[in-house]
Amino acid sequence: MIESNGFNAESLLRGLLGMACVIAVCYAISYDRRRIDWKLAGAGLLLQLLLALSVLYVPVVGTLFEWAGRAFVKLMDFTHEGLVFLLGPYAERANGFSFLLHSLPIVIFFSALVSLFYHWGIIQKVVGALSWALRRLMNISGAEGLIAAGNIFMGMTESPVLIKNYLPAMNRSEIFLVMVSGMGTIAGSVMGTYIGMLAGDNPAEKVMFAKHLLSASVMAAPGAIVIAKMLCPQTEAISAGAVAMERRDEHASPLGALAAGTSMGVRLMVNIAAMLLVFIGLVALLNYLSSNIIGHYTGINDWIRSFTGGKSDGLTFQFIVGIILAPFMWLTGVPAEDITLVGSLLGQKTILNEFVAYAQMEQWKTAGMFVYEKSMIMSTYILCGFANISSIGILLGGMSVLAPQKKEMIIRFGFPAMIGGALVSIMSATIVGMIMG
Repeated sequence: MIESNGFNAESLLRGLLGMACVIAVCYAISYDRRRIDWKLAGAGLLLQLLLALSVLYVPVVGTLFEWAGRAFVKLMDFTHEGLVFLLGPYAERANGFSFLLHSLPIVIFFSALVSLFYHWGIIQKVVGALSWALRRLMNISGAEGLIAAGNIFMGMTESPVLIKNYLPAMNRSEIFLVMVSGMGTIAGSVMGTYIGMLAGDNPAEKVMFAKHLLSASVMAAPGAIVIAKMLCPQTEAISAGAVAMERRDEHASPLGALAAGTSMGVRLMVNIAAMLLVFIGLVALLNYLSSNIIGHYTGINDWIRSFTGGKSDGLTFQFIVGIILAPFMWLTGVPAEDITLVGSLLGQKTILNEFVAYAQMEQWKTAGMFVYEKSMIMSTYILCGFANISSIGILLGGMSVLAPQKKEMIIRFGFPAMIGGALVSIMSATIVGMIMG
């Protein structure tokens, strides 16, 4: 795998082209182009750029993110101790890797920890500080700052609970930001699973992926504000003051919070496992129809294998979505040799979900299919979000319960919010790829 040569003129121009492309898409599908606040958009993009530069080139910040990544990895090791007790020799990957046994249980442990940290007030303090910074830098309402910061740590159905009393009074632009922010970020409870999927037993890769996933989560906060405010500009007056975070923790003790978080993690783990079973089975069905039948009997499979140098098995679902999105991936700065792979991953994430895409990325990484390390890192950012079709229903269901008065608006914003969430991740990946070289 070829490593990055560092920042250069070509990467700068490709990155600027990619950013311009994302901005052009936002402008083209905006609800009100004339009311776009370009000053806010510029401030958010500058903040994303500074964050990426700091993580990659400022030793203090890079070390801080690396320490945080090592902390995540260490917590994953603690999960392994519990697995050893429950599974004995089957907990060791030397006996064969099992996603169900070796990756998904991390969700339970991380979910329990998030619940415990919330009970102690740690998450509230961090979210409050980040919310204050976002309000100051980007001139958004207090509730918007709170939701954008909260989504760094919490899921798209959990974070709106932080501002549930403010949701009924929010205008359309604010509601849209809540939805895009949820789609464009991930939950802290599943980050450990992503790290385990991508890095396997390699300690250095665990730290690397943890660092970039954390960076992607933080960069997504201002990125979601930029994309949301371009797609649905603010036309009503805003309240710039801070808002009080809703207290949703009703547990009398840390043990109660830990138990509740564990139960939530179990439900989340079962839900993820079920979705993966169905979606991967669906991909197998599509590949059977397109490759084993159409591709085989028409001879297209042989042509595709020759065209891709053996990287593709034929007219598969992965190849089709990769070809469709490959030009867009080139525009965002992905090396030409890997644009089909990265485009395929984005397509799988959007049509199915990010777990399927990360699982595919791990398989391709292990098989040595990525030519450039940059492509693999950019893929990590592109996939770091909940923007997929199935998430639309989850988000609509959760927010409609919290704000039934806004149900029609929330339903209308479902698909545009998913597009916005995907653009958030793409913008972060483009910026990181630009400064990597």
